[in-house]
Amino acid sequence: MHKDELIALHQMLSDIKDYFEEKSPNITFPQYQALKINPSQVHKSKLEHKYAIFILATELANAMKDAELGSSGRISSRMRELAEKTLKEIECAQ
Repeated sequence: MHKDELIALHQMLSDIKDYFEEKSPNITFPQYQALKINPSQVHKSKLEHKYAIFILATELANAMKDAELGSSGRISSRMRELAEKTLKEIECAQ
């Protein structure tokens, strides 16, 4: 994916996060918040946005699991694996 496509995906996932937070104030996204990266920060690297996407997707899948929305547990595990792989890429690139 190109960086602009990743940013667009990041924005969509961020919108979904906002929806969950609005509907259920007890659902939080601590790992994503700790990254201090959001879709509007276009100066961040492509890998940083990719990592943020995987972390956010992991937490969204966990929120869906908590809301009993299907088999999101597998999704959460896979997103966590992809986030870890991307973090290694970031570390190698620095």
